[in-house]
Amino acid sequence: MLKVLKFGGTSVGTLDRIQNVANIIKKIRDEGHDVIAVVSAMSGETNKLIEYAEYYSKTPKLDEIDMLLSSGERVTSALLSIALNEMGLKATSMSGREAGIVTDNAHTKARIEHIDTTGMKKAIKEGNIIIVAGFQGVVQDSLRVSTLGRGGSDLTAVAIAGAIEADVCEIYTDVDGIYTTDPRIEPKAKKLEKISYDEMLELASLGAKVLQNRSVEMAKKLNVNLVSRSSFTPEVEGTLITKEENIMEKPVVSGIALDKNQVRVGMYGVTDRPGIASAIFTALADANINVDMIVQTVGVDGKTDLDFTIPKTDWEICKGVMEKFRPETENIDYNEKICKVSIVGVGMKSHTGVASKAFTALANENINIRIISTSEIKISMIIDEKYAELAVRALHEAYDLDK
Repeated sequence: MLKVLKFGGTSVGTLDRIQNVANIIKKIRDEGHDVIAVVSAMSGETNKLIEYAEYYSKTPKLDEIDMLLSSGERVTSALLSIALNEMGLKATSMSGREAGIVTDNAHTKARIEHIDTTGMKKAIKEGNIIIVAGFQGVVQDSLRVSTLGRGGSDLTAVAIAGAIEADVCEIYTDVDGIYTTDPRIEPKAKKLEKISYDEMLELASLGAKVLQNRSVEMAKKLNVNLVSRSSFTPEVEGTLITKEENIMEKPVVSGIALDKNQVRVGMYGVTDRPGIASAIFTALADANINVDMIVQTVGVDGKTDLDFTIPKTDWEICKGVMEKFRPETENIDYNEKICKVSIVGVGMKSHTGVASKAFTALANENINIRIISTSEIKISMIIDEKYAELAVRALHEAYDLDK
């Protein structure tokens, strides 16, 4: 088999841990499999480099940030390769460019355009274990190094697995799979054996930090079987993320997600004219701001109120965009003391009463819901941040997820 393995920042956080990863790779290699490993920067490294840049500038050029940040993953890939070679295995490290990863030119948030697998196939044929520096590629026209944004190493691994038609893509983190909710919040959380791409997508985009949603999206598109497992307990089976039809028992609710990285933006007394919503959300889209939940209420006085949520990381940029609409608005305010709690499950499509159970569970704890949004397989609620953990535990119990 050809396995693509991805090791996150905590898995390669120290020199000892890099050695541990080398041992895992050796074991898989000894079982007769070909291995391409994708690595993140050592934990804390990326943040340290960002701090270095901010010492000089709060708004450095994005291509320089990419040049800076991409070094973190390269350090890890070289160290891991050195460790493997020292163990008598044949290994070679590759930068994103050497691995053939070509991206668009959206620096710091680049998207992979295509992967030329020629170099990797040649290296595997020559008996090499390949260690790819994750999170990066090279811009088609300028050949400048580009990075794929937070969690980009997951994306690198899935994209490579799809391009080279690997049998499986295993994502190693510090957790041994996907749980019904964060075990640090609810110790009764249970590990799932299998979960569908769609459920995982919802959980990932709703704040479950195990896998990054863009990588799950890509796995679904490229039909890559993903496994989430731990580098600290590699003997433990992880969770398989796969097509819905590969899962026999479809639970009503598979998991509860919590996202504290949210800011509620309130625009009150907005002039109610055709095209105003379009103007506001086009301006936000042009600034690359990801808007999540939107609620609009139209008053009788020809004014409208607009509430929406954005990631905290986009808050400063959002403030700038909002200033353009000040003349048409009575008041704009921001509330960062909120969080989003969500329930997810493919079984919701065919079951009734799922929503009422969630609202009742929160009502019983005297938790006020500010915004609600639903899709076929999820219900999300914005509540005050101070009730975050309580809400997760109440919902986990309401749907018997601890069974």
